[in-house]
Amino acid sequence: METGTGSTILVTGGSGFAGSQLARSLAARRYHVRVLARVPEKAKDLRSAGIEVCQGDLHDRASLERACGGVRLVYNLAGCTREREGDIGEVRAVNAEAVGLLIESAASAGVRRVVQCSTTRVHGSLETLPAGEEAPLRPRDVFGAAKLEGERIARETAARAGIELVVVRPSLVYGPGDRGLAKLFRAIARRRFILPGKGQPFVHLTYVDDLAEGLRLCGETSRAAGRTYILAGGEATRVGDLVRLISREAGVKPWPVRLPVWFAYAVGAMCEGLCAPLGIRPPLERRSLDLFTINEAFDISRARAELGYAPRVDLREGVRRCLEWYRGQNWL
Repeated sequence: METGTGSTILVTGGSGFAGSQLARSLAARRYHVRVLARVPEKAKDLRSAGIEVCQGDLHDRASLERACGGVRLVYNLAGCTREREGDIGEVRAVNAEAVGLLIESAASAGVRRVVQCSTTRVHGSLETLPAGEEAPLRPRDVFGAAKLEGERIARETAARAGIELVVVRPSLVYGPGDRGLAKLFRAIARRRFILPGKGQPFVHLTYVDDLAEGLRLCGETSRAAGRTYILAGGEATRVGDLVRLISREAGVKPWPVRLPVWFAYAVGAMCEGLCAPLGIRPPLERRSLDLFTINEAFDISRARAELGYAPRVDLREGVRRCLEWYRGQNWL
């Protein structure tokens, strides 16, 4: 698709971790970037980078049509990961139902292409490694199921509206600014982390800068229209090796003992039960244990061949950058 300096690009979810990094990256390339935010104050830091902040809601057609005005390309990175009781409806509404409305609004405004950000969690637990885009689709949780439904709605709506669509499935994203893995880094750095299980499952992380570049390529590459791409880092690693890497870069020794997985799940269930009536997030959730129990290693050869995607930040350097940023925020 033809884009260039001065083209207007809309990023939904632009106030989030990955969305804000993508918005800044595109703005640095002299695109006119507009982000859609329900609460503009959360995106106020983007204005200093010359990024336009537009107030709106994915459930509001009028605000979507305003946000899409004059736009050639839309990146939909908006998402909801809350899966606690009472939030399941919102998870489905944001990750699935709103996708169709966004694409319809984009088509009405004359947008050429939408890049729909999904997740590798649509594949669930992998049996064959590494897994490519054609691997079985068996999501294990509400979020993965909602994202998979969002992919279906996106394809059907795009075909009906006559708009180009690219679906992107990133693996677990990390980097400076990320809060998702902050607990793990902090626990390891403070020597309060005990590894659940034997540490043998593979984990495949994506550094946020590499994801932003991959997303840019999905928006700009003509042959990407109608395609689905897995975006992940250049290497997968066993989760035990990841813990040892973080420990080494943090300058601490990991605990030599391990926690039986069944016991970790029991503790997680107890934490969830105690915290739910209080309306607070548990210190340990059972779904967070997926990182230590589910195999995830992905084949990114399609993205390499068709997009020219080439992850630049290896795992060691990414861990170093995270630790440096967390220290600067006094999170460790």
